Amino acid sequence: MANPYSILGIPKSASEAEIKGAYRKLAKELHPDRNKDKPNAAERFSNVTKAYDLLSDRQKRAQFDRGEIDLDGNPAHPFGGMGGGFGGRGSRQGFNPGGFQSADIDLGDLFGGIFGGGRAQSRSGMGAGFGGGRPSQPKKGADINYRLLVPFIDAASQIEQQLTLADGKTVKVKIPAGAESGTQLRLRGKGQVGPGGAGDGLVTIQISNHAFYKKDGDHVRVSLPITLDEALNGAKIKCPTLQGTVLLTIKPGTSGGATMRLKGKGWSKKGGGYGDLLVTLNIQLPKDGRELVKRLDGWKDESNPRRDLGV
Repeated sequence: MANPYSILGIPKSASEAEIKGAYRKLAKELHPDRNKDKPNAAERFSNVTKAYDLLSDRQKRAQFDRGEIDLDGNPAHPFGGMGGGFGGRGSRQGFNPGGFQSADIDLGDLFGGIFGGGRAQSRSGMGAGFGGGRPSQPKKGADINYRLLVPFIDAASQIEQQLTLADGKTVKVKIPAGAESGTQLRLRGKGQVGPGGAGDGLVTIQISNHAFYKKDGDHVRVSLPITLDEALNGAKIKCPTLQGTVLLTIKPGTSGGATMRLKGKGWSKKGGGYGDLLVTLNIQLPKDGRELVKRLDGWKDESNPRRDLGV
């Protein structure tokens, strides 16, 4: 089983801050934009993101530490038990190597061999269970549920993913436009085999968190730190986007909290195209402000930036 602690290079006792710090460092080092000449960088970046997504969630981390789930959040021992009993009226918990599944119980199929004819109806409207009815059609195998963890940037940009099925085979899964956590896809014929053919694979997408991007509908938000000098005097600065780095022009006198809109740099839309990237500027003062204090000696800003708040 892939170990998220080893992937991030941290001990099992690592704190939440240490987990986040390790992820930020590796995400910056392995980002595909900086490693276009290294074909395995994208896979390593994806594994680092999966590891962070698991360990940053306390419940998932505890489940992994107990050996209950793997790096992708799927059951670690899918064939290790048949517990569960009946899951409700007319359903049961099925044999499920990829998640939870249920299948309807057909009482006609169960007792058809005794009464003859299953659930078929006679022309008079009375049950044909005691003879004369058409035999029921062979049933397909049960569906199998899978959970697919998709890195944030891959989901936003519809980058094709790989999924390992219960039989060990690997298939490619196309991420639909406008995908979000909970989006479900159907893989025809990738379920359990039955007398009437194979059931389907039901894939539920789970989008991982990102260190600095946040999804906002069709848009994506990011907070971009700038210096006081850049805010006062204006500057051209680098800004990360889902598609790569771009240059932003900061106007002189820009206030902290100002938001810039980059058209078409956001999330894929169901109707086609992409939303926007909303960049919020965050002015950061120097860690050592003594020199700045000296330069401002004797100067005081007499304005009241909170006037609009009534204070």
